[in-house]
Amino acid sequence: MTFTDLANKIFIETIVKYHQKNDVAQEFSNPYDKEEKLLEHLLYRKCWIDTVQWHYEDIIRDPNIDPVSALTLKRKIDASNQDRTDMVEYIDSYFLDKYSSVSADKEARINTESPAWGVDRLSILALKVYHMNEEATRDTASMEHRKTCQVKLDTLLDQRIDLSTAIDQLLNDIATGVKYMKVYKQMKMYNDDELNPVLRGEK
Repeated sequence: MTFTDLANKIFIETIVKYHQKNDVAQEFSNPYDKEEKLLEHLLYRKCWIDTVQWHYEDIIRDPNIDPVSALTLKRKIDASNQDRTDMVEYIDSYFLDKYSSVSADKEARINTESPAWGVDRLSILALKVYHMNEEATRDTASMEHRKTCQVKLDTLLDQRIDLSTAIDQLLNDIATGVKYMKVYKQMKMYNDDELNPVLRGEK
C-alpha cells in the first residue's frame, strides 16, 4: 500500500464518519492511537478539520444568516484555518523525522511545496469527490444537473489519481535523496497579538 492509498482510505473513512451525524458541533473522536499509529492519527485529524470547515463554509453563505451568527462563525472558520495549518506542519514534521537520516544527492532539488501541503490538497479533494458524487446521484436534481456533476466528478477522480501519484513520487524522491525537504513555518501575522497592529490595540 502506498502512502496515498492509506491517506485516501482514511480521508474517505473520516468523511463518511462525519456525515453519519452531519453536524459541525458533533464530538470528535480519533479512532487511531497517537502512540501506535501516529501517521493515521494525523491524517484522520487533518481530514476531520477540513470536513467541519467545509460545512462551516456552506453555512456562512446562507443569505439569511444573521450578522451576529455570521461573525461567530467567521471566528470559528479563522480558528479552523489555524488548526488546518498546524496539522499540515505536524504532518511535515512526521516526514522530516522519517527521512532525517537520508543524505540528499549533491544535485538534489527542492520541491515547490512540502509533502504535507500536497496532503492538504488531497484531503480537500476527497471532500470535493464526496459532495460532487452526492450531487451527481441526487434524486431531487434534474437529469441535466446530474450529468453535469458526473462530468465534474470524473475530472475530480482523475485529478485524485494524478495528485496521489505526484505525492507518492515526491516522497520516493525524498527517501532516495533525489529531492530534499525544507519546511517553512507559516508565520501568519493576523492571528498574532504581537504582529497584528489591531490586536496590539493600535489604530
